[in-house]
Amino acid sequence: MVADSHSLPSHTLGGTDVAVTAVGLGCAPLAGLFAPVDPAVAAATVEAAWDGGIRHFDTAPHYGAGLSEERLGSALAGRDRDAFTLSTKMGRVLVDHEGPWDIWGEPNGKAAVFDFSYRGAHDAHLGSLERLGTPRVEIGLIHDPDDHRAEALAGTHKALTELKAAGRIGAVGIGMNSTDAAADLLAQADFDVALIAGRYTLLDQSALDRLYPLCTERGVSVIAAGVFNSGVLADPKPGAHFNYAEADPRLLARVQALNAICERHDTPLRAAALQFPAAHPAVASILVGARTPAEVDDALAMYAHPIPGALWHDLKRAGLLAEEAPVPS
Repeated sequence: MVADSHSLPSHTLGGTDVAVTAVGLGCAPLAGLFAPVDPAVAAATVEAAWDGGIRHFDTAPHYGAGLSEERLGSALAGRDRDAFTLSTKMGRVLVDHEGPWDIWGEPNGKAAVFDFSYRGAHDAHLGSLERLGTPRVEIGLIHDPDDHRAEALAGTHKALTELKAAGRIGAVGIGMNSTDAAADLLAQADFDVALIAGRYTLLDQSALDRLYPLCTERGVSVIAAGVFNSGVLADPKPGAHFNYAEADPRLLARVQALNAICERHDTPLRAAALQFPAAHPAVASILVGARTPAEVDDALAMYAHPIPGALWHDLKRAGLLAEEAPVPS
């Protein structure tokens, strides 16, 4: 991992030599998540992350049906390939598609469909390398195998294990939003890393029940994604998203209670939301999704924002944080 004047600390994943910076860039928003993104702005967002010391970039074929990988690859072209870490995902392949376009704002005539077969994983890997314009990715993750666990272990995991043995990838993991399904997979096979979105946040600490203890026991590093739970912890206004859908009033009220305690301690809610997940010993990195350079700059500023210890004490006393949750020192 190459250091620069804005270097962030980095940690290796599991028993591998793959390193990730303490903050990584989640590149789903670059593919027009919910609304289109100007390609020049997408490129500038990656540039802002690089300038801020971020050297881990996470993407997937699913994000904009290849658009995220294409934009990320283009933005990183020409940089020293040994200076950064790429993670992408297997378990979906791209097919021709015209019609409704779910959550992506820029239809490109393609769609990502589930394929957890051995052949599908190899096809996905080669497709990702082509779109990213790179000879390798460091981290290969099985993407959303919740309802396809046996198939994912027999097909995708087998392919990823072979790619790792051949030196084509450096770390094998899962990329999921759930805790129980993720724990089931981690208990059945060897993994180096678990990228888990939205299950260890100021709003949801369900990963503490089974998943994080299992990761600690098995030496699996966690990349904590979705730290804003799709946006509600970044900007808790009516209409804000929680887990990709509109947050309900009860949830908004809980966020307002969190925000009120943060305000009493002169701390932006965004700072607490970013720093809380990073304090768990299983977590190697947090992943922040951004669609503009300003969002990247803000996330890095919030990650570095001083937070008094009394804030965490008050959140636990108010019943807003699990009592056993580790907090930043």
